[in-house]
Amino acid sequence: MKTLRIEKMIYGGNGVAESGETLPFVLPEELGQPEAGAFPNVIEASPDRVAPECVHFGACGGCHYQHANYPAQLEIKRAILLETFAAAGITELPKIEVHSGDPWHYRNRIRLRVGEVDGELRVGYNRAGSSGGEAMLPVTMCSIASPILWRAAEAVVALAKTDAAVRGWLAAAVELEFFTNDDESALQLVLFTRRPPAAGFGAFCKALQKSIPQLEGAGVALLPKNPSPQGRRAEHAKSGPQWGTPGILYRVGNDRHWVSRGAFFQVNRHVVAQLLRLAVGERKGALAWDLYAGVGLFSRALASTFETVVAVEAGQPAATDLAAALKGKKHRAVAMTTLEFLQAAVIQRERPDLIVMDPPRAGVGAEVCALLARVRCPEIVYVSCDPVTLARDLKQLTGDGYKLVELNLVDMFPQTFHMETVSVLRR
Repeated sequence: MKTLRIEKMIYGGNGVAESGETLPFVLPEELGQPEAGAFPNVIEASPDRVAPECVHFGACGGCHYQHANYPAQLEIKRAILLETFAAAGITELPKIEVHSGDPWHYRNRIRLRVGEVDGELRVGYNRAGSSGGEAMLPVTMCSIASPILWRAAEAVVALAKTDAAVRGWLAAAVELEFFTNDDESALQLVLFTRRPPAAGFGAFCKALQKSIPQLEGAGVALLPKNPSPQGRRAEHAKSGPQWGTPGILYRVGNDRHWVSRGAFFQVNRHVVAQLLRLAVGERKGALAWDLYAGVGLFSRALASTFETVVAVEAGQPAATDLAAALKGKKHRAVAMTTLEFLQAAVIQRERPDLIVMDPPRAGVGAEVCALLARVRCPEIVYVSCDPVTLARDLKQLTGDGYKLVELNLVDMFPQTFHMETVSVLRR
């Protein structure tokens, strides 16, 4: 049987040998053999190897690094970030500062699949290596979810056995999404379905609230009757029945943010305050732009130290939350894409003192980078959740006159290969 000496870890969770062959669930310098199951046969184990916390690790597609102790996970991510930048041709780098928190029970949002297994309704996740089209993996625990989220999932399944209203809605569901706030004092639920029952959603929610008093609101998202071949992310849901309050208050530092049900918010409740501090800090001035602003996490903090903040967000319901959060004659929320905003700003020759931007995984892209170079803002803070698109964008920005002066790795996603970074560029 082929034996591989693992040279390093690569983005995506696997280890790679000198031959270029890859193995999952290994660590640098380990000696292993591929096996038919999820885990390879490890002949020589790393001293950083530990027993996984979750019984579903390996079969579940959610986590990739539970077999490594936490300091080793952080070092793996730092090494991958360095290599990603080198591959993009970025050679002049500041020291990477690593920031982290509690690596367990950190997620404030989980999205669970719902299905019948052996005659019983169960909840679960996608299996490792699947795109979601295969049979789900039923789970009995989730070590990275906030405790209240898993208690709510268990309550729904338990109630389905005794309550007709709950059973009817859960049987019709495709997925459930739970979202909680910083101290787990409030909970929101979104139920995704293709064929909702005719009525009884209020009864479903009231029954669940008796078991989970923190449940403040819930809504139904109606998916197309025929699943998209591109997966759930490509499906556009329509609003169905709603119950209770439409969102929750989420405290970060001294600010309380209103987050509507379904709106994006940073997922790690343990380190979001660190992320905010790195992105905003003590910066001050006349004008700041917050691009891809979401519900206004950075905008609210910037508004206390800048005379004027312009926050740009196209997505709903985040854009509505942003407009409500950024009140005042000197501050404004703009409901358009960042590309459209920058195209207009270049024509008007606007120039802010600071730009903070937090784009989705696709990054900002070549056209936005080119427009940013024309704006010539003296300082840009780039918050990224994908090192590959970040390196691509920074290569263009540094070629257009910016210098990368600060690079922070913020571990928003412990136990997984995903990573968040905060980069600071100056002209």
